Amino acid sequence: MKNELEKALLYGIVDRGYVEENDIESVTHALIKGGVDLIQLRAKGCDEDEILEMARQIVLICREAQIPFIVNDFPEIAEQVKADGVHVGQDDGSISDVRAIVGDEMIIGRSTHSLAQAEQALLDGFDYIGFGPLFSTPTKKGRLGIGMENISLVQDRVGSEIPVFCIGGITRKNVMSVAQAGAKRVVVVSDLLTAESIEEATVSVKNIIINF
Repeated sequence: MKNELEKALLYGIVDRGYVEENDIESVTHALIKGGVDLIQLRAKGCDEDEILEMARQIVLICREAQIPFIVNDFPEIAEQVKADGVHVGQDDGSISDVRAIVGDEMIIGRSTHSLAQAEQALLDGFDYIGFGPLFSTPTKKGRLGIGMENISLVQDRVGSEIPVFCIGGITRKNVMSVAQAGAKRVVVVSDLLTAESIEEATVSVKNIIINF
């Protein structure tokens, strides 16, 4: 699945902050039909048994669609459901800590909030990074947006080696300006998950990224 990661442009997140548990499967299908290239399960505040059950649902859908499935925050759950990857934050331990749980083959992504953190993640051996939040976003309450001024630098210094996904407050309205600032790959969360049609909203974002 690392080859699929290299080709990925649009990263979708099934975020329990916006998605009811009963809608997990339908939302995952809609994101995939709309053109996301990988799916992450993010379930802040849910207990591990709930996350495990949701991960089991999503991994089957992603396998059928042949796109990578990433579990946020929980390498043990990623390993248990045989996910394609796990995503960890700045405070979630070293890559060696995560590798000890998931092995050598699983994709490991890192959240980064500055150029220095992005460069360190590359040196540490992470397979991809999220870079942001570019703008203030409800999914990261209390964290100020870092802006777009370093996107081109991150793309040049890190994105030439591993995928860099810009994240945080990106919507259908501003994704073009994010691309103009140098982004090649993006994560869009609330604007897709709260859209009247998740599939149609996803298609519109994917088309902008592809055609820029």
